[in-house]
Amino acid sequence: MSLYFYTMSDKLKILCVPANEGGCAYYRIIAPMKKLEELYGDRVEIRWNKNPLGIDESNGSWQQDWDFEDMKWADIVFTQNLSNFGGNYTARIVGKAKEFGKFVHYDTDDLLTNIYEGHRLYNVYKDKGLEDITKFIYNNSDLVTVTQRKFAERVKPFMGSGAALAIIKNSIDYNLPCWNMPKVAKPKKKFTRFGWVGGIHHEQDLKYFSGVPHFVNQRAGRENIRWDFYGHPPPNTPPDDWQYDVWRSYRDIILRGFKGGKNWDIHYAQPPDRYGQMFTAMDVALAPLEMNDFNDSKSEIKVAECGRYKIPLVATNCGAYDEWIVDGETGFLIDPEKPITEWVRVLSQCAKNPGLVTRMGENLHKLTEENFDMNKVAGARLDLYEEVMGVSAS
Repeated sequence: MSLYFYTMSDKLKILCVPANEGGCAYYRIIAPMKKLEELYGDRVEIRWNKNPLGIDESNGSWQQDWDFEDMKWADIVFTQNLSNFGGNYTARIVGKAKEFGKFVHYDTDDLLTNIYEGHRLYNVYKDKGLEDITKFIYNNSDLVTVTQRKFAERVKPFMGSGAALAIIKNSIDYNLPCWNMPKVAKPKKKFTRFGWVGGIHHEQDLKYFSGVPHFVNQRAGRENIRWDFYGHPPPNTPPDDWQYDVWRSYRDIILRGFKGGKNWDIHYAQPPDRYGQMFTAMDVALAPLEMNDFNDSKSEIKVAECGRYKIPLVATNCGAYDEWIVDGETGFLIDPEKPITEWVRVLSQCAKNPGLVTRMGENLHKLTEENFDMNKVAGARLDLYEEVMGVSAS
């Protein structure tokens, strides 16, 4: 890794290149870097460009007279995940930035070097060589950031000599209105609303959970329980969009065994800056995950989300959840080796003991307010840059 030295009299110039405008980009680059500029505008200057290489978006060709103005301007070129323009585009961002002598920061929140076979994009990653492209990016970046310790260990073998590898936890701007809404009142005191919020790559995870709601209904009484599943494509989604097929499959898996009166519903997804409202009508959050290296490298963003609204989390003991969830104190961790009867036992216990649910939610809330509030932790990014780049006081 090259050495970079700047004095504190200079503003650190950062070119941010989000992969897209989705939830991962929002949490990993868009929201935190906007917050960084808001809070430390006297020390950083940021430009945004999803297409700093000047590809013609109408036909995918390169513009021959492109001058790379933003890239030449920057001290740091920061990109993440794999661009909507393709993996090779992201690799070229890294290569071009190095050509101009820039400090390259690459971030990802998914283990792109080991996609499991049940993942919907498995064949795409294999056919396009995206795992090897990601390894190239790791090897040629000056700073690689990931979301948790296990992920870092899995990335370490692909790092270039002298490069820095760091953990930056996900965080949320708790000042946004969607994270300050009143909770929706329960219809009665002894009533538990279980909620699952998920994207479009969780079919294997839901198979692992399939049948649990039906058995919990039997044990605790369907009249005392509600199941809500969030993430369905919103009404403005084109009718032929493949996400509808995903959710039809989700529904079949989720509702296996359901009988009698309906005590469940499926809700539309929300954009990242309104995400919080999905947690306002929930008492216990659910995060079932199939155990594999990909899932075991996932962040604990669910902790930050549900904890804000004083909702305990019941999750597979996978990924980074064990850093925050203590059985009976902030939620419950389910051993992935145990059968679904363990999920049924724990969720039935929650349904029958609202006092326990309330206490666990309060405990988790205390942790999340201190550790996941973007307004409190954004400055750590600037500290990291100054450390790895050798920034000195003027």
